Amino acid sequence: MRRPRIAVSRLAAAAVALAITATACSGLNNASGEQEFSGQTLTVAGTWNGAEGKNFRKVLDGFTKKTGAKVKFASSRAQGRDDFGLFIRDMLKSGKAPDVAMVPQVGVLQQFAQKGWLEPLPPRVELEAARNFALVWQNYGSVRRIFYGLYFKASHKSTVWYNPKTFDKADVLPPKDYKELVESGKKLADAGTPAFSVAGKDAWPLTDWFENIYLAQAGPANYAKLATNEIGWTDPTVIKALKTFGKLFEDKDMVTGGGNEALRTDLNESVGAVYGKDPKAAMVYEGDFVAGIISGEFHRKVDDDADFFEFPPIGKGKQAPVISGGDAAVAMKAGKNKDMAMSFIEYLASPKAAELWAKEGGFLSPNINLDLDAYPDETTRKVAKSLVDAGEAVQFDMSDQAPGDFGGTPGQGEWQLLQEFIRDPSNPEKTAQKLDQAAAKAYLDASATGTSG
Repeated sequence: MRRPRIAVSRLAAAAVALAITATACSGLNNASGEQEFSGQTLTVAGTWNGAEGKNFRKVLDGFTKKTGAKVKFASSRAQGRDDFGLFIRDMLKSGKAPDVAMVPQVGVLQQFAQKGWLEPLPPRVELEAARNFALVWQNYGSVRRIFYGLYFKASHKSTVWYNPKTFDKADVLPPKDYKELVESGKKLADAGTPAFSVAGKDAWPLTDWFENIYLAQAGPANYAKLATNEIGWTDPTVIKALKTFGKLFEDKDMVTGGGNEALRTDLNESVGAVYGKDPKAAMVYEGDFVAGIISGEFHRKVDDDADFFEFPPIGKGKQAPVISGGDAAVAMKAGKNKDMAMSFIEYLASPKAAELWAKEGGFLSPNINLDLDAYPDETTRKVAKSLVDAGEAVQFDMSDQAPGDFGGTPGQGEWQLLQEFIRDPSNPEKTAQKLDQAAAKAYLDASATGTSG
């Protein structure tokens, strides 16, 4: 079914502001400046581990400094758990529900809300969100017009990263449209470097590839319909996008090693193919987080050794796609510290909380009031500005909106079928039929269990 949208009127926001002034019930709005939650413990669950977990800890420490609360963080990845929904379900079953969960997929947020696991966010948090975020982000955090999730961390999934040296060698510039992108790819190959390295082994980058092509060709209205299964995957717009995607793998000049090599390449390896010591490709498509891999894994200075351009429009009069994903903070109904949870989410809505992680790198915020100077390099500032400037044009990652069985599970659904497609892209119609069947089953199963998006 189509997900409802919400709108916060200026009058409603003003009324909320008056209510907040009257009640002064938030720890963050405590006029006395006292650390209201001193001696208490907040539990937060999320996926972040390694460098991301370390940087999120700085955000948690900021909340401790402000309120006196002690914060415990449980990382699903640190425990070897890839399915965050199941991770939270098991915590609930064991009676150890977190107060706050940082949910990595909008479809999972919707499932949690429909299962009755979440507390609606109070007016004071809605007001802080209205101050600092475009309405589209509030909509993605809402289910049936109820605001449940505050999007703290975002990703810009319409960025193409390139090696400036290979571009200079081939005498090409960042393309203005998809046709020019293909032409530039051929020039790059003629100069000795195939156009793209593609991370087909991980599978999920293939869904991002398809989504950008689909949005760029079919437009936002059709994108929204396909994302909610309102139109089937055998629709002509889907087949057209599959044909466009498949052409990349029919020409080894466009994708190094073709589909078979892509299926042996994970994301880090695809980035290394562009930014390693001996470049095997000129470009890698993926989100803003590629910058973190360039600097962290390959020890390159992003501003000096890398650059990006926005995924180009396809066809005359078309707009460049802007696709995003993100992590939303939700308050768990089974949590023991609801008031502290709401204060924490209100804190995450502030520019100050976003700044703590932004200056560490590997982070992008949809907060429109975060000073871009908080980001550690000019390239990241450019990516962040592109996302914020997109405003209401942002579309959320399609596979993240789908039931996990279709859009988010290795070895099945869209992930598996797109892997099969790049191995042999000769029959997009057949692939579309398989995608349609898999999507229909996943949405039917989700509806039967009350977990549809």
